[in-house]
Amino acid sequence: MQIDIARRQLLTGAIALGIGASIGRVQAAQPESTAASLELAALPWDAAALAPVISAETISFHYGKHHKGYLDNLVKLIAGTALEGQPLDAIVKAAAGKPEQVAIFNNAAQVWNHDFYWNSLSPKGGGAPGAALRERIEAAFGSVAELRTAFLAASAAQFGSGWVWLAQERSGGKLAVLKTGNADTPLTSATHVPLAVLDVWEHAYYIDYRNRRADYAAAVFDKLLDWGFVERNLG
Repeated sequence: MQIDIARRQLLTGAIALGIGASIGRVQAAQPESTAASLELAALPWDAAALAPVISAETISFHYGKHHKGYLDNLVKLIAGTALEGQPLDAIVKAAAGKPEQVAIFNNAAQVWNHDFYWNSLSPKGGGAPGAALRERIEAAFGSVAELRTAFLAASAAQFGSGWVWLAQERSGGKLAVLKTGNADTPLTSATHVPLAVLDVWEHAYYIDYRNRRADYAAAVFDKLLDWGFVERNLG
């Protein structure tokens, strides 16, 4: 009797091991997604690092809900299409201006714009730009103060949702302030290269500033704008 019990225990164990090994082989054989390159980029700083100008609560919703939501939508939209597996910037450019791909463009451009926005900010930002960049700013605007005035005016003038950009002309290299609505981006522009951006969608500031977009824009320009990022993007 004890021998029979022992045999049954050994047999049961062998079956269990066999099932486990089989499951392991099936899981290992699953193909990786061809859209795996589209991942939510990590923030360049801790979520609380921009406080009190931008709170950790705002970052948790803005990055964790809105930004991630655009990425999740994009992955679904391009699944099984020729755009699946393509780099994000290539997807934005390929979908731009095509009515049949407006949903893809909107979500892809919003992901790209948000990535650029996070990198435009730094907990050590604001203050004065370096000498070389300051010369470029003075040549285009007259002074850093006048750039600030133009940047804040553009943020106030953007009706509804959108973005305010510090950009550089592709021909001649002159600096400029641009504003774009909704998901539009200078990434697809034939005339300008983006250098830094301010998100003026309400979800970027409403938790911290309610409807005071002007206060949000001024605080970001004065305390968070990463001049080093601007310099690295200069041609």
